[in-house]
Formats: sequence, C-alpha cells, structure tokens
Amino acid sequence: MFKKVLIAEDHDTENVAVQITLRDLGVNHPKYVYYCDHALTWIKNAIRDGEPYDLLITDIEFEDDGNFQEIKDGLALIKAVKEIQPDIKTIIFTGKDRSVAINEMFKAGQIDGHVIKARRGGQHLREAIQAVYQNRIYQSPDTKKIIQEQNSHEFTQLDLHIIKLLYEGIAQKDMPQYLQQRDIKPSSLSSIEKRLNLMKDILGFTKNEQLVAYCKEMELI
Repeated sequence: MFKKVLIAEDHDTENVAVQITLRDLGVNHPKYVYYCDHALTWIKNAIRDGEPYDLLITDIEFEDDGNFQEIKDGLALIKAVKEIQPDIKTIIFTGKDRSVAINEMFKAGQIDGHVIKARRGGQHLREAIQAVYQNRIYQSPDTKKIIQEQNSHEFTQLDLHIIKLLYEGIAQKDMPQYLQQRDIKPSSLSSIEKRLNLMKDILGFTKNEQLVAYCKEMELI
C-alpha cells in the first residue's frame, strides 16, 4: 500500500473522512493541506528531501477565504504537480462536476482515479485507492452515471475556440478571420456552422446562447 500520501482538501469533515479511509487501508500518517499552493510546496520539498509522495488526493474546488493562491483548483494543482513529479498517482475526490476536463486529463495520463463525494463516497474512495495502487484506472459508479446521463460531446480545440468567440460577442460571419489569425484550421464559415450545429444537436440545444451557457457552467470557457 502507499506509504506517503498528501491530501489537499479545505473542508475538515471531508479531510477527516479521507484520513479514516487511508488509515483503514494501512496508511497511518497521511499529510494534509488546505491550499493548493501549499500542496505543491510540500511535494517539492518531499522531492528535494529524497522522500517523494506516492499519492495525491485532492478536491477540485477550494473556497476563496481571502488568502491569495496562485493555484486556484485541484485540476490545476495536478497539472503543476505532474510537471515536477510525473510518476505520482493522483485521485480526484470531489462533489464538483467537471467531467469534460477530468476526462481530458485521464486521457493525458494526469489522473488515475475519480470519485464523487456521494452517499457511498467513502467506499468508492477505498476502491479507488486500492485500484490505483495496483496501477489501474478507477472511476466510481457515480462518475460513470453522470457521464452516461449527460449527452456528452468530445469538444475539439476548434469547438472551444468557436464557443469562446461566441462568448466574446464575435459574430459568426466574422469568426473565420479570427481563426485564421490564430492559425486554427479549418476556419471557413461552413466549417464553423457545421461544428456549431453538431454541438447543439448532440447536446440538445437550439440556440448558440444555450451552448455558451452550458460551456460556461462546465467551466470550459
């Protein structure tokens, strides 16, 4: 089982629950922090001391309590940690739905486990830790259900650029020149219209405004 575990969680109740789960699995002295910046510092210090952490368990959302933090959320924390310690295992334990971004990070090999804080969250977290220790990817049943219930769409970089331009108030007919300036292809008006229609059809929207609102809610823009 993992020997050195770091928990990044700003709610004491959830923090204690994670510690209990780890203790039951034989990890008796996990470290924990309330801020993402502190988590990155601890990981850097552990690497410097030649005793790196084996596992990082982090929430996604951290409340703003007035203390300035460069790293605002758990996903950004994982990306920063992976840059300095690519082999560390990572588990997201959260109540925040960021399935699109999380799936992209799974594909990039940045996340090993994803558990939703729900009724059976403790049990699923235990399963996740055991699976990740065995070098397996884990998604709790709750996360799979969310993905299945959503009319999911794999957003391409072109999709995200188009949506961002809509969000910025750029007229559809003017988008080709903006895409060309950024060397993004395809950039024709017909290609833009096809991507917009495809996204709206898959997600069940009839208006561009609905698509933009959805992507803002999912924090894609």
